[in-house]
Amino acid sequence: MIDAHQHFWDLGVRDQEWITEAMLPLRRNFGVEDLRAVAPDVTATVLVQTVTVPDETPEFLALAEDSDLVGAVVGWVDLTTPDVGDRIKSYLDGHGGSWLRGIRHQVQGEPDPRWLCRSDVRRGLSAVSDNGLVYELLTLPHQIPAAVETVSALPSTRFVLDHCSKPPIASGQLFPWAEDIRILALNENVSCKLSGLVTEADWTQWTAEELRPYFDVVLEAFGPERLMFGSDWPVCLLAADYPEVVAAARALTASLSAAEQHAIFTASAARTYRIA
Repeated sequence: MIDAHQHFWDLGVRDQEWITEAMLPLRRNFGVEDLRAVAPDVTATVLVQTVTVPDETPEFLALAEDSDLVGAVVGWVDLTTPDVGDRIKSYLDGHGGSWLRGIRHQVQGEPDPRWLCRSDVRRGLSAVSDNGLVYELLTLPHQIPAAVETVSALPSTRFVLDHCSKPPIASGQLFPWAEDIRILALNENVSCKLSGLVTEADWTQWTAEELRPYFDVVLEAFGPERLMFGSDWPVCLLAADYPEVVAAARALTASLSAAEQHAIFTASAARTYRIA
């Protein structure tokens, strides 16, 4: 099994300012051995950026170089800077640079709902693609229309939608999120991570069946070949431990064929992130 979405951080190196008082279980260090202890069936992971600082990416690349668990790194770069291509090349040419497979920015925190449509951002996205990397969309539901426009405008760029764009599971709403997801998925250069759903539900009493309507939407929209499992560990600990997240994903996909389950839990991530 490949875990297509997980994080590490060391608070002694850098504070994670996004961890609020409501997230106190996350205010400690999380590293390779911590993940290995709770995920014995995982053969490779995709280590994803957590903060918008340039130093984190080379740190993650060095970690991947020394780890037999991390199979790919999704880093951060300022997409709007004129020399974005040179900055990406500096990562690729640096220590562990071969493990860099994608770039992400916390678009969810941008006040402009059309941030992805800005000309400087799209220029940066083209630089990501020109360097053979995927771009991960971390968006909220109201930002999906801008993602649709940008993905359509850049058909040669490969995109991955994180956390199904964070649907409002706790409130039970499906629309307009569901319709926007279906429109986004019409673009074949977009894949989607089956990740982050438990923390969009009620942290204390979610069930797999509450997640099912949202899973059904992304399964129908993207198909198994463009879906990939991600734990979002350790952020998932706010609502569920690692085995519980895996159990929920297994329950949601239980009716699928063995080949379809293999696509979601291994093959899609291996292809997208070039993991052997």
